[in-house]
Amino acid sequence: MTGAIPQAKFSIGQVVKHRLFPFRGVIFDVDPVFNNTEEWWLSIPEDIRPRKDQPYYHLFAENEETEYVAYVSEQNLLDDGSGEPVRHPQIREFFEGFDSKNSQYRLRGGRKH
Repeated sequence: MTGAIPQAKFSIGQVVKHRLFPFRGVIFDVDPVFNNTEEWWLSIPEDIRPRKDQPYYHLFAENEETEYVAYVSEQNLLDDGSGEPVRHPQIREFFEGFDSKNSQYRLRGGRKH
């Protein structure tokens, strides 16, 4: 018997921030459970290593210095709530328009999740 697939707490286009580290980003994809390499997972210090049995989010991320793509467990994300857009250059490929009230991007027409 297999376990139920976890329900994602956050949605595509939502702006979130990391619970522990100073970065934020917009979600562009979600894995229902961990779907990266064992090497990647083991590279996280054991005392903060997240569980694998939860949603993991792909983010167009930014910090004060740069933009990049991040892969983050649900337990380490919080709603950003700042109302500020994310400056990552790839956002325009996936999204159009930003709702600052809800910190949410709209998927570009024709894009499917």
